[in-house]
Amino acid sequence: MAKLINRVESRFFSIAENVALSRVMVAAVAAPLDLLLSQLDEIKVAVSEAVSNAIIHGYEGRADELVGLAIEHWEDRLTIRIKDNGVGIQNIAEAMEPNFSSCGDRMGLGFAFMNSFMDKLEVFSEIGKGTEVILTKMLQEETTESNKG
Repeated sequence: MAKLINRVESRFFSIAENVALSRVMVAAVAAPLDLLLSQLDEIKVAVSEAVSNAIIHGYEGRADELVGLAIEHWEDRLTIRIKDNGVGIQNIAEAMEPNFSSCGDRMGLGFAFMNSFMDKLEVFSEIGKGTEVILTKMLQEETTESNKG
């Protein structure tokens, strides 16, 4: 079983400014890892989308609610959990379809971005109780003497 190296957890108000905060937090934890800059950017975009969804859809724009963010660096992966206690998702499969949005002025690509940028995307939701999105990025195994050419 993989060892947990680091865990950072925060809760913040459901306001747009905190989308940027979530990006900075995940970047700070992920920066020392063996990731390409493009991978780091993709992780930040996926986190931005998940936090934005919690604010816009989960809390329907109410600014006085809390969004939870937990970032875990395991030996073999980076796991990011975004949780809200909002309205929940009626139909997760439908919500994950590209171009689906419950808001007419949105493009509906948030889950598509999360799914394409991360190695694993899990979404758990209950109507009236909220949603948890779990994003996982697998980490490269360190090169050992035995597999060097």
